[in-house]
Amino acid sequence: MFGKGLINGLRVTLGHLFEKNITQQYPEQHPKLPTRSICSFKLDSEKCTSCGICALSCPNRVITIDSYKDENNKRHLSKYEMELMYCLFCGLCVESCPSKALQSTSDFELSVYNRAGTKLTLFSSKEDLP
Repeated sequence: MFGKGLINGLRVTLGHLFEKNITQQYPEQHPKLPTRSICSFKLDSEKCTSCGICALSCPNRVITIDSYKDENNKRHLSKYEMELMYCLFCGLCVESCPSKALQSTSDFELSVYNRAGTKLTLFSSKEDLP
């Protein structure tokens, strides 16, 4: 029959016409992400022991940790940076942190206009270090 494909196409289109809309109006409504989605990271500097296990577990080596030792030979964090341009967002750094100082967040709006903005500084000490 001539036009059979057209009729089948219109049937499918009319079937979807009365379904519930699944499109979200993004700037006005933020999408509901799954709980295990990894979009960005946050660091609790008080919990961080500056052990460097998170930096060693990263497959692309995007984590840079600077630390110093005090007079009691205890390490303190002075700087914690991540190059998000090369990050895979795999979450291995979060899983390997023994003190659970590094956590993943669902903040997905990370776009910037230049490459210099892709460096995420999670902690930087303001005081002069020895």
